[in-house]
Amino acid sequence: MTARTGFAPCMLCEALCGLAVEHDGARVLRVRGDAEHVASRDHVCPKGIALAELQNDPDRVREPLVRRGERFEPIGWDEALAYAGRRLAEIQRAHGRNAVATYFGNPAAHSYSAILFFQQLVAALGTENRFSAVSTDVLPRFLVSYELYGNQVQIPVPDVDHTDYFLVLGANPVVSNGSAMTAPDIEGRLRRLRARGGKLVVLDPRRTETAAIADEHHFVRPGTDALFLAALLHVLFEEKLARPGAVASLFDGWADLAALFAPYTPERVARATGVPAATTARLARELAAAPTAVCYGRMGTSVQEFGTLATWLTDLVNAATGNLDRPGGWMFPKPAVDLPGLARVLGLAGSFDSRRSRVSGHPEFAGEYPVAALAEEIETPGDGQVRALVVMAGNPVLSCPNGRRLDRAFASLEFQVSIDLYRNETSRHADLILPTTFGLEHDQYSILNLGMAVRNVAHYGPALLAKPSGLRHDWEVLLALAEQVERARGGLDAWKGRLRGAAGRAFGAKRLLDLLLRLGPHRLSLAKLERAPHGVDLGALEPRLAALMGRRRVRVAPPRFVADLARLERRLAGDAAGLVLIGRRTLRSNNSWNLSFTFEPQRFLGRIKALLRGLVAIPLSGSSVQ
Repeated sequence: MTARTGFAPCMLCEALCGLAVEHDGARVLRVRGDAEHVASRDHVCPKGIALAELQNDPDRVREPLVRRGERFEPIGWDEALAYAGRRLAEIQRAHGRNAVATYFGNPAAHSYSAILFFQQLVAALGTENRFSAVSTDVLPRFLVSYELYGNQVQIPVPDVDHTDYFLVLGANPVVSNGSAMTAPDIEGRLRRLRARGGKLVVLDPRRTETAAIADEHHFVRPGTDALFLAALLHVLFEEKLARPGAVASLFDGWADLAALFAPYTPERVARATGVPAATTARLARELAAAPTAVCYGRMGTSVQEFGTLATWLTDLVNAATGNLDRPGGWMFPKPAVDLPGLARVLGLAGSFDSRRSRVSGHPEFAGEYPVAALAEEIETPGDGQVRALVVMAGNPVLSCPNGRRLDRAFASLEFQVSIDLYRNETSRHADLILPTTFGLEHDQYSILNLGMAVRNVAHYGPALLAKPSGLRHDWEVLLALAEQVERARGGLDAWKGRLRGAAGRAFGAKRLLDLLLRLGPHRLSLAKLERAPHGVDLGALEPRLAALMGRRRVRVAPPRFVADLARLERRLAGDAAGLVLIGRRTLRSNNSWNLSFTFEPQRFLGRIKALLRGLVAIPLSGSSVQ
């Protein structure tokens, strides 16, 4: 076959760099950066370059597999889907709708069709036992956006291209490529910030790759970011430096904030944070004095004991310095697909504590329980016990808390379906593995990540490779599974299933995306994007918070956040001694996606063990610390 070059956005992380892909229609021959891409302009990281190996990986599952005893054997698609629908319906008929749980993994969030059509499966199952990677990733950001701005995906991002001062906490964008902000070539953007006279300051327990190119790096004790941010706010209010600007007219509760943070002096929190009081006070004054500034936190400020407080206080620091919804500050993108509007239509704008999990009483968020509750919901007998599980592109045994317990729990399930590319630590327990197309085998448009872009862009990538004969697209699998569950129930549900399947197949994922683009604020269409293989530049971020809020108010002091300050106060009064193991990103992998290629916990833990020899014992073969 003749080699040719096509263009597509990379789907392996949030940066969405443009790729120039040499292929023959069936296999990827070479991948390089797209020099003409409107956002990345030739930049690409090692993951994107290795896409050819991942795409052609011989370890991928390329046809449905069914468990026969201890072995997996091939099975036809129609038989597999009918079997899955029948077993899920049987278990729900015997034990109730909540006997089946779902888990939505991180990779699926990069597929617009998986996001849209997973909702079809959720509707068909009708279960309250829904879990995802959100609770081990970005839940604090979603919850703060819901409480302050009324929509979990109304997410502010740093206007890094125009800021004069960038304060980074608990994030390593040089390695992550930017997270909860879509910013191709983020290292280049940070270097340009400094070249134009701006300042980059990093607070992190580790001297990260981002810290290495910063003007300043300050070590902070893990988990104390909220205390540090509270001290910044103390200085801003105490020294009359808090000037929120025009957006203050949208705020409810602003007058209460000065008193809330009065106790958190830099001197008082210094012992807990490890950041000298003089440094904290100076950074607060610099943020206030800079022409434009932005404070940004990510995984380190999210996946910790005070993740929600740290995220809330990040927004308050940006508001207090007059940088919320201001060029060079903390701004709201205007994506081609109206992500907050779509969330409202799908009933996913957010909710909190409308119900509680059966065993430990964990509050739901946006209809989901935290994945930390999944194992106990499987293990604990009684009405509503989880007996079956559908996993969409996830490996929670490896990536979620207490993986060994999850491993045992999954082994006890009556039935499990894994929609996945690989046999991994989670799918090894499945009764069915349903593989989907991947990467360049289907079209690409990242609804979620383009909604967090530091510059408004739109980039659609058509499928460059032929659809392999043994695979189906993710939306086809999800729609068919939803249909089969309802048809297996019989009666009215069977008619609903047939209607759901027929309508979904007639409309399809691409038509749905085209509709969303046409209804979006830029009135684009799929045809327009197809004529722009290097993407479409929709302009710099602009102030738009007032328009987004409409008649609603920004609740800057949500009661449940204010009440949680009491817990932060107890942390401040407690003993700060002891060791804390922190997480990190690696440039050549994304979470647990591509373990078939590169993963290095053994080497990294080996260095830790060498450093701490005699203090702790870290068994390199497991995940526990003694």
